[in-house]
Amino acid sequence: MKPTYMLTALMLAVAAAAFAQDPSGDEIIRRMEDNQTFSSAYMEGRMIIADRFGERTVTFEMYAEGEERFLIEFTSRDEQGQRILRREDNLYLYYPDAREVIRIQGAALRDSLFGSDLSYEDMTGGRGILDDYTAERIGRSTVRGRDVWEVRLDARTTNVPYPQQIYFVDVDDYVLIESHQFARNGRKLKETEMLEIREQDGYRFPAHMRITDVTRRSSGTEMVFDRIDTGISIPASTFSLEELSW
Repeated sequence: MKPTYMLTALMLAVAAAAFAQDPSGDEIIRRMEDNQTFSSAYMEGRMIIADRFGERTVTFEMYAEGEERFLIEFTSRDEQGQRILRREDNLYLYYPDAREVIRIQGAALRDSLFGSDLSYEDMTGGRGILDDYTAERIGRSTVRGRDVWEVRLDARTTNVPYPQQIYFVDVDDYVLIESHQFARNGRKLKETEMLEIREQDGYRFPAHMRITDVTRRSSGTEMVFDRIDTGISIPASTFSLEELSW
């Protein structure tokens, strides 16, 4: 083989090896977020809350814009008219009976939402994950028959609900399959399982999930999105405090 051909072959081999390298933790998280972050969306869904007394369903409608703004209005009989507004790092709750808007902060963020395994604190954060966490790929495994990357997320600041998380992200589709949330001392707090992955409008995202608070007796809370319309036009006033109490 001529020296020129040998050099070319060597360069191609090195390039192929570089492309074959496993992705970094940052790259895995970025690709996962690209799959499930809509520029704007309207959603209809339900929370199925199970406890020792039985099971009940809370329905809702939701408008979302980017990663930092959403408005949820609950439509089930007992919760009808209650709304949650998120703007940047602030969370507000509206009670129709009292016609009062409350900013949720401090210890109140850890309160359960309607007795579910989801807390108000779980609705905070919202910026890109990599703004709040460092990401390290720590392995590769199988979750419910799917080949996944394991990525450990360590909080950059104390202004996040969980100091550490582990994400299990599909190797082929870069969709979140499961996540575990931990306290600073390493104690597991919650688990989230994705039960259905939907493909729509060029996105692949979880459409049915189960959230389990492992610190209490719970069968988990399921969240199901029955309808998702993406890329819609949402008036700016939708996310205003005036609209919240209208």
